[in-house]
Amino acid sequence: MNTLVKLQKEWYSNGHTKSYEFRKEQLLTMKKMLDTFEEPILKALKFDLGKSEYEAYTSEIAFLKSEINDHLKHLKSWMAPTKVKAPLTHTGSKNYIIKEPYGTTLVIAPWNYPIQLALAPVIGAIAGGNTVIIKPSELTPTVSWVIKRMVEQYFPAHYIAVVEGDKETTQELLDQPLDYVFFTGSVAVGRKVMEQASKRLTPVTLELGGKSPAIVHHDASIDLAAKRIVWGKFTNAGQTCIAPDYLYVHHEIKADLVAAIKKYIHEFYGEESLLNEDYVKIVNRQHFDRLSAYLDEGEILIGGRIDSNKLRVEPTVMDQITWEDSVMQEEIFGPILPILTYDELDEVIERVGKRPKPLALYYFGENEDDQKKITESLSFGGGCINDTLYHILNPHLPFGGVGESGIGSYHGKASFQTFTHEKSITKQTTKFDQNFRYPGSKLGLKVIKKVMG
Repeated sequence: MNTLVKLQKEWYSNGHTKSYEFRKEQLLTMKKMLDTFEEPILKALKFDLGKSEYEAYTSEIAFLKSEINDHLKHLKSWMAPTKVKAPLTHTGSKNYIIKEPYGTTLVIAPWNYPIQLALAPVIGAIAGGNTVIIKPSELTPTVSWVIKRMVEQYFPAHYIAVVEGDKETTQELLDQPLDYVFFTGSVAVGRKVMEQASKRLTPVTLELGGKSPAIVHHDASIDLAAKRIVWGKFTNAGQTCIAPDYLYVHHEIKADLVAAIKKYIHEFYGEESLLNEDYVKIVNRQHFDRLSAYLDEGEILIGGRIDSNKLRVEPTVMDQITWEDSVMQEEIFGPILPILTYDELDEVIERVGKRPKPLALYYFGENEDDQKKITESLSFGGGCINDTLYHILNPHLPFGGVGESGIGSYHGKASFQTFTHEKSITKQTTKFDQNFRYPGSKLGLKVIKKVMG
């Protein structure tokens, strides 16, 4: 580890990554890499997670290509120094901000979208002019193997390297003198990453999770809300950090919404979803057992069946759930959707507001005053009105959490900004000098009070 970090730091210090031309070339190389390895990527995602070709391509490869295209389109303007205004005290000077790379960065990836979440931060790191070490998740070993092989084929280790291994490997990497750490994963592990990084005061971005609510008010378009909730919740078998974790439904429309949800579950996945070869499996036995235990609580309205051999849990909707049940104590991260009911929006705001700030929030309802009330009264990372997940696909919207759901953001320009330090510069004139700032100036205090007071 130490040798690799030293190698990257030495190569970076020689200025190889700084130019626009170099960064552009590397982004194009990454796009070529994704094209070349498309088939191995799709096969690895199928083997490790059971992802269909459609879901794997759209949620992983297509997302990355879109990010690369956006960076290629705007990179030159993002890199340019930004001129800023100056107060009267700085008359004659030029003031600007330089976008400086951090240096050698570490990207720690999770298993749920193991290609997208390993490489999307790397796009920002490349655009920012950094070198990168990628640590893929050991829970998707086939994908990890593919990532290592394709990166080694297209990039030298002194620029971009992949280090495979378990949590001990991650800890050893975090002990190195890195310049930036980007972590995507659970809240619990995020705390450990931040603790280790703090020993060297290494800056971090933490993309975590939490219990993201979907709130469906009485004036919502019920059929469309159900369709978009089913898509957002059960994509990747619910193993999505911004998936709706639970439903908060107005009591007047609950029965109609449940009926519509059932209709779309059957339409998307079939009445026997456990037999659908395109339905994603749970990543491992530990997570499968954790999810299966939730099924003993409340009342099952839809689904509830499991296949312990194939590690599949069918799309499930649960009723008669309270905030005290175990399914409501932590992020579910699986295809189980508990339902809570309410009478007034103020009740929702009070309940959700007392809990850790979620990574996402989704509100369904037509009244704009109610939409504004929800979005302004509750703190959350980001979200949608009358949709789920879709905000993550807009490169002009920064994606990230707040509080326990994360620190920092990325996607589009936000990725470039995350991996660059804004260095402030004042270029002072030598044609004249303003004496009021120096000791002994007779008019100094009067001038300062007038200009700055």
